[in-house]
Amino acid sequence: MTNSQNIIRLLLLFIILVLLQVVIFNNLDFLGFINPYPYILLVMSMPFGVSTSFLMIIGFGIGLTIDMFSNTPGMHAGSCVLLAYLRPWILKLIALHDDYKTGNLPSSASYGGMWYLKYTILCVSIHHVVLFCFEQIDTILWWPTLLRIILSIAASIVIIYVSQIFIRIGGRE
Repeated sequence: MTNSQNIIRLLLLFIILVLLQVVIFNNLDFLGFINPYPYILLVMSMPFGVSTSFLMIIGFGIGLTIDMFSNTPGMHAGSCVLLAYLRPWILKLIALHDDYKTGNLPSSASYGGMWYLKYTILCVSIHHVVLFCFEQIDTILWWPTLLRIILSIAASIVIIYVSQIFIRIGGRE
């Protein structure tokens, strides 16, 4: 897949993820504890070899866009920037055998279901823990927050993982 094809795909993914997050997922509130945030799939789906600074700009862009629609003052932007910053270390941590080819996109089709599940669990967990800690920084209600973190992580992982089955985001060349 060429770089221009990747750019078009990722731009469409940005638009689709923002629309889905704003129209559907921001309006879901299962039992007051489950808030899925699958929009982080954009940061997770960036090609291997993308510079960390560019990845952080992308993370800031999608996070700030979600913040604008959610009336959250920078919480999503901050969480996405941290995820973008940590993504290279996450990829090194779960590397199969250093076979990330520059320009390829991380996906379950490319690297297998277990690899993608590990990748998704780590990325979603980092993002959600930071996001919910930002959200609850002024309260002492940590047990309900911990429950929201765990349930929201589970819901987001399921949505992101299932999306890999239905859409092909990328693959090996």
